[in-house]
Amino acid sequence: MFIDRMAIEGFRNFCMLEAAFARGINVITGGNAQGKTNLLEAIFYLSNAKSFRIRGDKDLVGFDCGFARIEGDVSSELRETNIEVKLYKDRRRQIFINGVKQSSAAEMPKRLGVVLFCPEDLEIIRDGAAARRRFMDLAISQLRHKYALALSEYNRLYEHKTRILKDWREKPSLLEILDDFSLKMAKISAELIYYRASWCERLGEEAAKIHSDISGVGEKLRLKYKTVSTVGDPSEKKPSELLPLLLRHQEEHRRAELDSGLCLSGAHKDDIEIYIDGSEARSFASQGQVRTAALSLKLAEREISRADRGEAPVLLLDDVLSELDARRQDFVLNKICGGQVFITCCEDKSAMQRMGDRLFFMKNGKLSF
Repeated sequence: MFIDRMAIEGFRNFCMLEAAFARGINVITGGNAQGKTNLLEAIFYLSNAKSFRIRGDKDLVGFDCGFARIEGDVSSELRETNIEVKLYKDRRRQIFINGVKQSSAAEMPKRLGVVLFCPEDLEIIRDGAAARRRFMDLAISQLRHKYALALSEYNRLYEHKTRILKDWREKPSLLEILDDFSLKMAKISAELIYYRASWCERLGEEAAKIHSDISGVGEKLRLKYKTVSTVGDPSEKKPSELLPLLLRHQEEHRRAELDSGLCLSGAHKDDIEIYIDGSEARSFASQGQVRTAALSLKLAEREISRADRGEAPVLLLDDVLSELDARRQDFVLNKICGGQVFITCCEDKSAMQRMGDRLFFMKNGKLSF
């Protein structure tokens, strides 16, 4: 997949930007706060209909602008597509694919796949389980629309059940519908866990190979997908086999949920345990190991997407090479060949020239060669 051309208007600090990109490695260099990450954010939005930095759309529109527009010409082995998004501060966005207005963003990940690695992704290793669930959910949703729909419905049910658990003492009649919400959540949890377990197994295999190569010292990276205790090992279990195990967990925690007012059972409790040489990375990894492990996971995500789509997704690297030594930089640059890449950095021209097929300079929201 390739982004051949983009036009951006009123988005972040871009008044008007239009550029054609190489189908290899595009390096965007410049000082801090000039718009380099904003460009990657615009590319990411064309694929996912969301920002990787904030929730909501209105803050993406420039301060003095009435609306924002992101347009891109996207090529794949199967077709050429024009994707356009219009964002507003006071009303819903509009999405167009080849000039046809869309009722939802469902088609966007199918037309443009991206994998992003930014400094905040170090949280995948260091942070709590929510960061790793977000990582899983975004990656799988790009590849499996059924998963994205199930996840959206699960989040809706979770919010409703949480309200019931918080309010049932004041409104005891709410308990009459609690079990119905619990059953629906268990059914969708079974679907989500089924997809997650399969994807995490593939991720672990790919990431272990990449991590060993990047580290250069034979470190072993291992992933373990973890869900509620009654399920045990979810691999090779179908949703129909997972459901009774999830229902049992719900029943065991029903009293605790009522007492605490919290939803304690379901796919929202899932996690990925990450180990380096047998030690839990979250607690014991050095800063260098954290960076290497996070990069390995993202490059592994790219390999899974490439295998599923039959072509490489666009890879976005936001200031991730600056803290790697020359050997690891060279490994990453060799590893990312074979697809389109956007790399942002603050280095000077002489240091960056060797990296890419096309070098851009970003200053005050304007892009130049």
